[in-house]
Parts: sequence; structure tokens; C-alpha cells
Amino acid sequence: MAYGLGDGLPECLKGSASRLAEPIKEVKDKWELVPASLKTRGLVKQHIDSFNHFITVDIRKIVTANQKITSDADPSFYLKYLNVYVGTPDVEESFNVARQVSPHECRLRDLTYASPITVDIEYTRGNQRVIRKGLPIGRMPIMLRSCNCVLTGKTPAELARLNECPLDPGGYFIVRGTEKVILIQEQLSKNRMIVETDRKGNVTCQVTSSTHERKTKTHVVTKGKKLYLKHNSFSDDIPIIAVFKAMGVASDQEIVQMVGSDEVTLASLAPSLEECAALNVFSPLQALEYIGVKTKQPRGFGQKARPQVDAAREALATVVLSHVP
Repeated sequence: MAYGLGDGLPECLKGSASRLAEPIKEVKDKWELVPASLKTRGLVKQHIDSFNHFITVDIRKIVTANQKITSDADPSFYLKYLNVYVGTPDVEESFNVARQVSPHECRLRDLTYASPITVDIEYTRGNQRVIRKGLPIGRMPIMLRSCNCVLTGKTPAELARLNECPLDPGGYFIVRGTEKVILIQEQLSKNRMIVETDRKGNVTCQVTSSTHERKTKTHVVTKGKKLYLKHNSFSDDIPIIAVFKAMGVASDQEIVQMVGSDEVTLASLAPSLEECAALNVFSPLQALEYIGVKTKQPRGFGQKARPQVDAAREALATVVLSHVP
């Protein structure tokens, strides 16, 4: 049976290809996308696609990142991973004989629906180079309906013979006979500026900085038409112009040129510039001294408080927007 371009789509989406490319502006039409998305993708396809990408791509990248291990005692001895494989789910019976297992059998026998992980390695034995293939190093639980699952590609009749429901979408694991699912947690994009309006109608900008050392969140907020920097390292919000001056941009004209010299931008920065002048913060040293008073310092046993200028400088350099060198 042949299907047309508009088959399976809501009425608001049917039409020519050019119309499908047009943005959907009406809210009622956008809500019709929900059943269409559920019909075409389902609720768990993102789980299965993510797991398939992990066992076929990501796991090889992990092995490549730790590809070669050299002995500290003898530099000539090394162990090198050549490749890694994730097999199909099986269970070991007597005499170390493995056979394929189905999810239903794992539920009944309280088994884990898992596959062996094997690697190809290369190592040295004296002056001899040895290569071993298919060496097992562990087992990995397999997500139902993923590319390594025995249910993939089966017809409803074949699924029925395996005691599986054809309507079961998969996307979960079986661990010791219990079905377990990984819950999705929504997180903001890292190292990206997100501008939004808060409950009071004020415009805010936040950045979640993430590095291999730390993870912090920085906010730029508006209060009474003035801009402030908000961070957990400071006991109070810092005027944004004072932050510019502490980072070495001492001239108000240079600050305006860096942000934008048009009339709208200049009008929005004017209250912040006036506030910084009222605080008698004109030079970078004065700005660091002002910020240092509001910088939190650790008060552990035996720890001495650093000079406020140094504490402010380190906070701005390594904590605030830590992903920016």
C-alpha cells in the first residue's frame, strides 16, 4: 500500500510540501502536533535511540580515550584496546555454555537481561606482541527493543511466541527480574546564555557554566532599571559596571562600546553607570575592593581569610563564568 505525503498527519498539516515547510502559528494547530508526534515517534524512541548510540558509538569513544596503558615499572610493557563489542543478551548455563535468553525468561527466573562486553586487545609478552580477540571484560544490561535486543525486527506473531506484547514499546531494562526505566531529567543547556522574563516581568540572563573542575550558575538581573550580577560566591548582587571595572575595563566609554553604543542600549546602561559613580567606584582596584567586601570566603578550621582584593579577583577569574578562560 502506498502512502501519500499527508497520510497520518492532522488536518491542519495536510497539503503541499511547501505548506508543511511553513511555520505553524496558531496554538490550536500546534496542539495537533502532539498526537502526530506520538503516532510517529512514540514515548520511548528517544530512550532507544540514545541507548543505541551509546553501545555503537559512545562506548568506542570511551575505549579510544583510554586506548593504551603503559606500565610504570617497565615502559616496554603496554596494554592497548583495539576494539570493543556489545553482544546479544545471553545466560550462562552449566559448563560455561552461554545461550540466548528472552526478556520473558529473565522476568520469570529473576535474571538480568544483559549482554557480554568483549574487547580486542594488544599487549607485550617479553619481546613478543600478542593480540587477543573477543576477550570478555563484563556485562551490560540491554534496553528492550534496542538494536541488540532479541525482540528487534520481530513480527507480532513472533513476539507472541516469545510471550511479549506487540504493543509494548520497550525502552526499559530487566535487572534481576525487575523492570527498571531511566527517568529523563530536564537540564538547562550548559555554557549557553538563556534570556527570559521572571515572574515580576524583569528580564534576566543566566548561564550554567560547566567545566571538568566545577559547575556554577551566573545571573545578570535587572532591578529598578539597573543591571546586577548575581552569584552564590557573593553575599549580595554586584552592580554590573563594577564587574566590568574589576575585570580591567575602567573607562565608561569603553564599557558602552563593548555592550553597544546605540540609543536603546545607552539608555539601559545609564542608570547602572550612574550607580557605579555614586558608589565611588572608578578604577579596577576600587572595584575589586568593593566586590571583595561582598565575596564569600571559606571559614574552615585553620583557614585564614585572604585579602579581599585577592578573593574578588579569584572569584571573577575562576568561579564566575568558569567556562570562559
